[in-house]
Amino acid sequence: MSKENSKPKLKMAVYWGAACGGCCVSVLDVHEKLFDVTANADLVFWPIALDTKYADVEAMEDDYIDITLFNGAVRNSENEHMAKLLRQKTRILVAYGSCAHMGGIPGLGNFSSKEAILKQVYLESSSTINPGPVYPETRHEVKEGVLSLPEFYNDVRTLDQTVDVDYYMPGCPPQTERLLEVFMAIVNGSELPPKGSVIGALDKGQCDECERKKSDNKHIREFKRPFEIEDDGETCFLEQGIICMGPATRGGCGCRCIEGNAPCRGCYGPPDDVPDPGAKMMSAVATMIDSDDPDEIEEIVSQIADPAGTFYRFSLPGSILRRKINTDI
Repeated sequence: MSKENSKPKLKMAVYWGAACGGCCVSVLDVHEKLFDVTANADLVFWPIALDTKYADVEAMEDDYIDITLFNGAVRNSENEHMAKLLRQKTRILVAYGSCAHMGGIPGLGNFSSKEAILKQVYLESSSTINPGPVYPETRHEVKEGVLSLPEFYNDVRTLDQTVDVDYYMPGCPPQTERLLEVFMAIVNGSELPPKGSVIGALDKGQCDECERKKSDNKHIREFKRPFEIEDDGETCFLEQGIICMGPATRGGCGCRCIEGNAPCRGCYGPPDDVPDPGAKMMSAVATMIDSDDPDEIEEIVSQIADPAGTFYRFSLPGSILRRKINTDI
């Protein structure tokens, strides 16, 4: 047996919290490189692919798992339980993807409340007939026993608002090339950055990586949505009046959206020197508006469709805002 093959395999886990599942699928997107992963790691817990149960994880010794890729935000009691359990059982816990990193798309729920969301879904939606009305229960007794569901929380939380996190790998989903780089660095025993670092991404901003033509001074008098312009494929989206989150977003994704003629949405999160991507983007937009007239400025800004959902699409729970204040209390 060669020295390389004599190295013990890493024990690896992947968990899916409050998310769409794209991050779990991205692990498979390494294609034939998956053989490199399986040659160096045994997957001991991956609910979408392996028939392992929560009880199996509970039976593991502490720090039994070498690395866990935890994707998804913490939206309910099941997510919180698994976050704490996997933290206990894992040496290196990675917040994998935008939802675990910053709250992601599920985090937009923080612009509402638990009560308002349940009312809309189970009572007021156009496709729902619920004269009861009947709402989900966390506990319901039937003759066969007790049925239970996880508790749906009022707030969406990031992974590090729930447990201690070792590293963050951003993206919706993270680029598979970056996943392989990080995985092989751990396999080879390479020195990792300090705990708490963002890995699998660049320190510089998205605009530094973007190859579209930019001018030093942007003068915007009108904002439009992407379908309202004929993109020339070369000019900076912002200079064409399209909101692009590049100024407030970390590079490292390879500008995949921009290469596909779509503006950056901000899924890779802010660079280290930007504490709040939404605030940074609003500041950037303010410097670009070409007017000194308050009424005209207000009219121009009003052309930005859904500014809260645009500027905080992936980052609301992890931002300075965290959530909308409940004024009904």
